[in-house]
Amino acid sequence: MKDRCEDEIPLKWPARQAAGRPKKTAAPAPPRIPRITRLMALAIKFQEMVDRGEVRDYAELARLGFVSRARLTQIMNLTLLAPDIQEEVLFGLADEHCLMDRGEATIRRIVSFTLWSDQRYRWGSRQ
Repeated sequence: MKDRCEDEIPLKWPARQAAGRPKKTAAPAPPRIPRITRLMALAIKFQEMVDRGEVRDYAELARLGFVSRARLTQIMNLTLLAPDIQEEVLFGLADEHCLMDRGEATIRRIVSFTLWSDQRYRWGSRQ
């Protein structure tokens, strides 16, 4: 019978770097995607799910996503933006700092205008 103090525990030692070789550096972090861009993509994906019949309605999406129906409606309203504004938000055609400055609340105010021409005016005036 072995004494508990005599049990061997294998240890992993870090591999030594070969002399003369440069240290491996971590890959640079991917660029930060603005939150509004991620929400816009999510809204489009959710709308496609509803259109294909994968989910019955927004209420079911809200239950699956563990968010309130009101919050889901806020996200889904992003699909009401003018197509060219959606494209700018999604593909970063607008200045990235501009997107960072425009919070979700600001873009929700723009969505509240039903005419795309009004949305474009508000989008262009950086309100």
